[in-house]
Amino acid sequence: MSGVRRFIVIMLFDGVDLLDVTGPPEVFALLRRETDDDTGYEVVLAAETMDPVTTAAGVRVLPDVTFAEASLRAIDTLLVPGSVEVDEERRVHALTDPGVVDWVRTLAARTRRVTSVCVGAHLLAAAGLLDGRRATTHWSTAPQLAADHPSVEVDADPIFIRDGGVWTGAGITACLDLSLALVAEDFGEAVALRVARQLVMYLKRPSGQSQFSVPVEPVSTTRRMAELRHFVTQHIAGPLTVADLARHAHVSERQLTRIFKTELGMTPAAYIEAARVEVARNRLETSDDTLDRVASACGFGTSDTLIRAFRRKLGTTPTEYRSRFRRSG
Repeated sequence: MSGVRRFIVIMLFDGVDLLDVTGPPEVFALLRRETDDDTGYEVVLAAETMDPVTTAAGVRVLPDVTFAEASLRAIDTLLVPGSVEVDEERRVHALTDPGVVDWVRTLAARTRRVTSVCVGAHLLAAAGLLDGRRATTHWSTAPQLAADHPSVEVDADPIFIRDGGVWTGAGITACLDLSLALVAEDFGEAVALRVARQLVMYLKRPSGQSQFSVPVEPVSTTRRMAELRHFVTQHIAGPLTVADLARHAHVSERQLTRIFKTELGMTPAAYIEAARVEVARNRLETSDDTLDRVASACGFGTSDTLIRAFRRKLGTTPTEYRSRFRRSG
């Protein structure tokens, strides 16, 4: 492999999310520090024309080549970022410009491996590249992806999914995890972990790790939901039930379910489990508590229940999770 460099094309278009464009090249560039030869990646930014592209952050980026020029070469990896608009009610909607979709389809035909980051999955789906496949995207637009493309099996939980030669990544910083996974596939796990250390990422997260993290969820749009989430946090170790939440909010269980579906896109029971898993993750990362103690402190009751919840939410076991993410000190 010495001297062989894989050609990666990252698509540019107006309104694109800046981190989706700049994050992956940082990962690929650091590979050069961790290898002894010229093996690595040749990364180019491609756009419709050579004019500067204005990203969603307002930063202008210069393309290296046009889409037409990129299509003349055999492409190893096509990386498709995304863009969104936010309406007056702060709802996020992924955009799919027909011209960009056409170029995704054209370039994908010249590509060994197609990837999307964040809401770029909507462009892949619009180009027909996700039909019959399992895919992920940013959790906020996952319902839109499922509604617009019923032939796609949308799973909003993992930080990235590989289905054959098509990879889809979840929201924002998950582009780094996806990029590290590509490095691991191309150059091995050991090299990818060395790159992760250069990025000051504790460890490369597994694909099954959930993108849902209770403390970093956006602030709820209603005071009632904020109070409900606080109530869950304060009573996480107890026998917390949907009925308890409904009584606290002075609503019926059916109305409570509607509130959670509207605000967070999940049922109250799913949120309670996710919150417990999040607290358990923190304890596994920062303490030497036994699984029984972690389970009790997080409201799972038994270690068996904790293990089943971890398998559902994260696709791993508490022991495997601790071995990857335990923080020293």
